[in-house]
Amino acid sequence: MTKKIMLTEEGLANLENELKYLKGEKRKEMAEKIKLARSYGDLSENSEYDDAKNEQAIMEARIRDIEATLKNYELIDESDENTQQVRLSSKVKVEMIATGTVREFKIVGANEINPVEGKISDESPIGRALVGHSIGDVVEAEAPSGNIGLKILEIGR
Repeated sequence: MTKKIMLTEEGLANLENELKYLKGEKRKEMAEKIKLARSYGDLSENSEYDDAKNEQAIMEARIRDIEATLKNYELIDESDENTQQVRLSSKVKVEMIATGTVREFKIVGANEINPVEGKISDESPIGRALVGHSIGDVVEAEAPSGNIGLKILEIGR
């Protein structure tokens, strides 16, 4: 049995919007780009044509990936207001024990990670360490540079 891909409502909407864009506007752009590159002549020595075809292949692979995700996802229940334990869709404020630095993370499914926005996967070392724990708990996460101690300060939605 295939593992379900966990998505928030926001993540689902983002994927649906990206798919619509790729299948509509972006496919038309790619067709024009290929048509223009083809007009440059001999295809065997036409780097613009090769680049356009490669870009098209990458776009089509992304479309297939999104379609596969949309056939095998499970929506994360964000309506539960329980903030006693960290779980998928929780916003967590933690203190890095070694430095005293305070960071905020949102625990999301693997398809929605965005470190710049503080969105980390429940499957990442820090996400795995936090899930299931409560305010005041100190957890340890494995990192390439060594273990990181984290104290959970707040849990929200």
